[in-house]
Amino acid sequence: MKGIDPDVRTLSRVSDGDTGALSDLYERYAEPLFAFLLRLAGDRGTAEEILQDTLLAVWRSAGSFQGRSSVSTWLFGIARRQAHNRLRGTPPPAAAEPYERADGLPGPEELAVGGDFLEAALSRLPPAQRDVVVLHFLEDRSHQEVAAMLGIPVGTVKSRLHLARTRLREVLR
Repeated sequence: MKGIDPDVRTLSRVSDGDTGALSDLYERYAEPLFAFLLRLAGDRGTAEEILQDTLLAVWRSAGSFQGRSSVSTWLFGIARRQAHNRLRGTPPPAAAEPYERADGLPGPEELAVGGDFLEAALSRLPPAQRDVVVLHFLEDRSHQEVAAMLGIPVGTVKSRLHLARTRLREVLR
């Protein structure tokens, strides 16, 4: 199996029922997957549950991996589908402001940290736009990777990013 991507070998072991291989994938990808799911779900508990659902789905479907994308892209696609299955019809909770500002603009803490303010702005995007923003800007995925993860054309990724930027400008004013 020389020359084969180590993630592909690990996923092959998962499809053979090797629980240690699933643990290896978990150790390698849990942190970025959790960060992605937290941005989609809006709270830690739900993100943790979706991560577990994702791992169960990986366990069950590892044999269906066809190598048309990287294992990482495939995992993020599964995580996204699990998140949408769990969150369907339920908008993510808006992040609470630490204090009320008269002008509604972010204060120095929000600008420095970005966390709550960014989460609140992202929560106001439609799910399709939020997905591409999180994957492209926050998870640092290329347009092609985002397209593969979401099962959409690259042009659609670009148009959703454009629409999301426009919406975020309005929200952030």
